[in-house]
Amino acid sequence: MSPFLSPDRSPVRTVIRELRGFLILWLTQSFSSLGSSMTNFALIVWSYQQQGSALTTALLSVCSYAPYVAMSIFAGALSDKWNKKATLLICDTAAAACTVAVLVLLQTGLLRIGHLYALNAVNGLMNTVQQPAADVTISLLTPKKHYQKVSGLRSLSSSLVSMLTPALATALLTLSGLPSVILFDLFTFAAAFVTLLCGIRIPAAAVDGGPRESVWQSAKGGLRYLRQNRVILHLMLFLAGINLIASLYNAALPAMLLSKEGGGQAALGIVESVSGIALLFGSAAASLLPPPKSRVRVICNSLLLAMSTENFFLALGGSVPVWAVGALLGWIGIPLMNANMDVLFRSTIPLAMQGRVYAARNTLQFFTIPVGYFLGGFLVDSVMEPFMASQATGSGLLPALFGRGKGSGAALLFFFLAVAGTALCLLFRRDRHIWRLEQEEREERPET
Repeated sequence: MSPFLSPDRSPVRTVIRELRGFLILWLTQSFSSLGSSMTNFALIVWSYQQQGSALTTALLSVCSYAPYVAMSIFAGALSDKWNKKATLLICDTAAAACTVAVLVLLQTGLLRIGHLYALNAVNGLMNTVQQPAADVTISLLTPKKHYQKVSGLRSLSSSLVSMLTPALATALLTLSGLPSVILFDLFTFAAAFVTLLCGIRIPAAAVDGGPRESVWQSAKGGLRYLRQNRVILHLMLFLAGINLIASLYNAALPAMLLSKEGGGQAALGIVESVSGIALLFGSAAASLLPPPKSRVRVICNSLLLAMSTENFFLALGGSVPVWAVGALLGWIGIPLMNANMDVLFRSTIPLAMQGRVYAARNTLQFFTIPVGYFLGGFLVDSVMEPFMASQATGSGLLPALFGRGKGSGAALLFFFLAVAGTALCLLFRRDRHIWRLEQEEREERPET
């Protein structure tokens, strides 16, 4: 293959020209996402150091996701009606205002965990409208033949953010404290805001020409589409189960790595950075590889690899290198899964319906996330840690496998998550309906 051709045989300059609007939006929004992720990481460390409770820390994510899930079904209908650029700008401004509020409270010595809960809820509400608008914007800026490439690039930026966030946030926290992290976040917001306002033109979305619908009618339209296309619904419900396990994992991870012997803030940063490196390699593969013969098989196998490896390594490992190997195996296939799932959705869902369907997806597929965060924090604090503490004085099997002291309960929870995640993936592979999605996507795939 010529080095001047992309994997789909298009000259690189042509591809860049065709994706110019997307590339500008992608680069600046990724930069802003890095700042936001660094602030979130720093606030999780701050809250755990203040309270020492997995549940208290997990409730930060519960407050973010609860309004997002509850209101998404209506917000998607609004997103289809509203100007996409204005929606993105307004939502970004509201998020920045919340960040400024955190900085002011911190500098005046008034910041409390309750303030973070309230501000996260506001951010979650803004994301409810912003996310479907952003998803549709990507479709509007991207020729259909470049969907997989764009999905891979989005995974790539997400991976870089995941890789850089722990290292940069930890460095800034150590050198100059939490205010410096927040100020960097505000700088990245300003850069992305000005670029979107002045440098990007978003085409108007096509309308179906039918009678104008109310918000409630539009919301029902998204649900009706899923009811009539049960193949997509089955995939979303399976991913809801995966999200439950993943959010239990996310709630337990800081509690284990920050408190277990051999762990600490540096250990959390290393494991999170290795996860980002794995995502980076997986994203590069998603961007460069040609379309697979079976997208559904890639989704199944990627999730099976993730669920059957990392949680076992976290549960049974007792050192940073072992946990890091688990993180590498657990995350390297996720970008391939995300890219192929994104192509399936964009290729089979009509553009005029995407905002409403993505919003319904956000409710159905993500409602398990706040549930998982709450359950994860509760199980670690009130069930697993007390249970392992009662076993610590003996020489039984459980202390030998999962350790003694604080963090061993979270390790036990990871073992149960590994078993449950593996079983769920194997069950999903036997769902005959889901394989029909491949045929529908092939019928929509453009000629190459």
